Amino acid sequence: MRHVRRRIVRRVTRLAAVGGVLLGGLMVTQAMASETSGSPAVPFSSTQTAGSTGAELVSRLGTARTAGSWVDTEGRPVVAVTDEETAAQVRKAGAQAKVVGHSMNELKSAAATLRSAPRVPGTAWVMDYKTNQIVVQGDSTVSTDDWSRMTQVASGIGSFVRMERKEGTFTTRLNGAEPILSTGGRCSAGFNVTDGKTDYILTAGHCGPTGSIWFADNRASQQLGKTVGGSFPGDDFSLVQYDDGEAGKGADVVSIGNNKGIRITGAADPAVGQRVFRSGSTSGLRDGQVTGLNATVNYPEGTVSGLIETNVCAEPGDSGGPLFSEGIALGVTSGGSGDCKVGGTTFFQPVTKALTALRVKLIVSAQAAGQGAAPTGGPAPSASATQSAIAPGAASPGSSAPVTGTSESLAARITDPRNVGPGLLVIAGSLVALVATRYIRAEKDRNAYRRYYSATWS
Repeated sequence: MRHVRRRIVRRVTRLAAVGGVLLGGLMVTQAMASETSGSPAVPFSSTQTAGSTGAELVSRLGTARTAGSWVDTEGRPVVAVTDEETAAQVRKAGAQAKVVGHSMNELKSAAATLRSAPRVPGTAWVMDYKTNQIVVQGDSTVSTDDWSRMTQVASGIGSFVRMERKEGTFTTRLNGAEPILSTGGRCSAGFNVTDGKTDYILTAGHCGPTGSIWFADNRASQQLGKTVGGSFPGDDFSLVQYDDGEAGKGADVVSIGNNKGIRITGAADPAVGQRVFRSGSTSGLRDGQVTGLNATVNYPEGTVSGLIETNVCAEPGDSGGPLFSEGIALGVTSGGSGDCKVGGTTFFQPVTKALTALRVKLIVSAQAAGQGAAPTGGPAPSASATQSAIAPGAASPGSSAPVTGTSESLAARITDPRNVGPGLLVIAGSLVALVATRYIRAEKDRNAYRRYYSATWS
């Protein structure tokens, strides 16, 4: 009976070892296939495609018959229209239509009236396409008298102007992906751009005036370059020229922390309702939704218009950091209210407008030309207060990539499930088990023979 049990144990052990070898081989094959035979990176998610469809319809139908577009919770494009005839055209094009009472022309006229009123620091307004309203916001620094005057201006425009009080203050986020420092404070690098001859960092305009010197460390020993142009207030963007004129290896990657990054493959304008991600040296990777476009904010330093409004949180030090989705550059961090403990509102300078004004182009990944590997999937989104507002199945940050200048340990590379290391470890362990099993069996056979020989010839 004992001999039978031993045979069963040996057979089960051998089968397990052989199964481990086969499993390890399959893991290696899958890892190599994901690295070498995947399809090229796709720059737009379904959410972004839906946003583009809505924007194209608005452009084609005109601002007299439409009032903006957004992406609903199912990822479908929705266009606000002023009549049923236009609604029919929208539906025929494959989008959802919502009939509203005010056209984009009326919303723009209302915004112009607000802009012409006496400036009140701590206020902001944005077009809420979903409710067909202009939302005027006032932070905690706005006095009762100033708020009353703003309310009177809004009442004179019409009932489609809504007044909202906000906690905290609207401030620029001076003080993300990688930190850049100057005598004026700390900001974050946004995206690398080029004019074809020289490379630059695109960041926020409020970070420093032309001539500001920037460093990569707080000891001022690693000089990056200096600000050579930009706009603030009015807009909020600037260019920092690299000292040696070159962004170097990894210029297409934005940092998201822990020596990880996201490859940038292009630039675009976002859509209301789109899931977006922001990276900053203070608060790291955060996510949320675009809640409004063409926002105007009256910072203490001046008024900035044409901004992207989001419910992504940000904190001092995140200024200039990148806003992106699916590897597509969308904006650089301007300012806002709140923090990443309780959530808040953050505004971004659109990248497309900055690139046009500065006459530069984004430095993008080779994947944008179909030369790279397939994306390996982005990191998990942050557990921020805005997470619950994100549409199910929406976009990810983009294709992951290591940040230049950092090294990954051998153990981390071997155990990374996206590499061949885990499969090789399974194969190696299985072979060791198989060899050990055969050695133990052989040793037992030799011992049994010795005992038999000794008993027979003693």
